[in-house]
Amino acid sequence: MPKKPVSMPLSRPPLERMQRIHQALHAGGFPNANFLAAELEVTTKTVYRDIDFMRDRLGLPIDFDKLHNGYCYTEEVSAFPTFQITEGELFALIVAEKALHQYRGTSFEKPLLSAIRKMEQALPDTISLNLANVEQTISFRTTAEPVLNLGIFDTLAKATAARRQLEITYRKPGQAAPERRIVDPYHLANINGEWFLFAFDHARKDVRTFAPARILAAKETGKTFPRPQKFSLEKRLRDSFGVHSAEGEFAVCIRFDASIADYIREKRWHASQQLTDLRDGRLELRMKLSSLVEVERWVLAWAGRAVAVEPQELVAAVREGARQLAARHEGAQPGQR
Repeated sequence: MPKKPVSMPLSRPPLERMQRIHQALHAGGFPNANFLAAELEVTTKTVYRDIDFMRDRLGLPIDFDKLHNGYCYTEEVSAFPTFQITEGELFALIVAEKALHQYRGTSFEKPLLSAIRKMEQALPDTISLNLANVEQTISFRTTAEPVLNLGIFDTLAKATAARRQLEITYRKPGQAAPERRIVDPYHLANINGEWFLFAFDHARKDVRTFAPARILAAKETGKTFPRPQKFSLEKRLRDSFGVHSAEGEFAVCIRFDASIADYIREKRWHASQQLTDLRDGRLELRMKLSSLVEVERWVLAWAGRAVAVEPQELVAAVREGARQLAARHEGAQPGQR
């Protein structure tokens, strides 16, 4: 007769196991690895690993007594050093797990969820929270999510982490035919809900910004590159309004109608921003930017409730954009193509 498969018992969470080991040591019975493994229904290897963690990471005075052939505390230990967490911190942990939606399907999802699960296992039993209420009252929703090829995104993430050179097939906006690029991926960033790859483009001899959604193919060249000491994403984007950066310096001034002034006040749009309330309820926003590309689109998006005041380059660009917008809608009928 064929042997029945042996059902292995489910392992207890690490914190629970260590608390059981602490109780056995505190009782003073000199338990050894074999005894503890049988009590906890785990392997002796797991017991050794737990004891090492308790001694080296938690600082518990554990030693092996050769005379009694078992473990003991060499000093008085009044209580096991439990993982302390407040209800507010637990609530934040649950919210963080729900916020992982934007990483679903990417190579970051598994390690992030694994880290959260480990923290959840370490939580004490004394903290309680109505999880049903959290599910009903908090959610995250993202519109216009970028369409990513998860296989390509995974290649980008791994190559960036390991400093491996890539050959990518990239299509710029409005360009019919894609281009082959050899790049050194420096940094992969999620900015305002969208992913961007910052990489050194060998053909252009400069750091360029790539949208992963426009990368049609990516493969490693077999070469690696040293970590760039001079590259800093924070410095690169310090004076940008989004991801566009240039060797320019613009003092930007925008005035907003009273109807949207409160909305502008409620957000920090840029690190250099200065807000000034005007007498008629309008609001003036000043910023120092290195590029006008994204702020021009932003002003136009307010549908006439925002007015560009400075610099003249921005005023002219917004005026031309508004002219084209009006021309395209002039005489347009519903349903007309």
